[in-house]
Amino acid sequence: MRYLIVIEETDTGYSAYSPDLEGCVATGSTRKQVEKTIKEAIEFHLDGLREEGYNIPPPHTYSTYMEISA
Repeated sequence: MRYLIVIEETDTGYSAYSPDLEGCVATGSTRKQVEKTIKEAIEFHLDGLREEGYNIPPPHTYSTYMEISA
């Protein structure tokens, strides 16, 4: 499965989350690190859902850019 990940720069590094997986977040001091930690967080999150007998939510969020005159 491919989940959309949103990565934001913060004052101390980076944070990441997936809109499709409520409560699944990660941080890192670099982009490379946050990409690694969010992948691990998603795997952990999905394992937890499976263990508790919940359905795995299918990816459904998408992103796009829009041109806006400023």
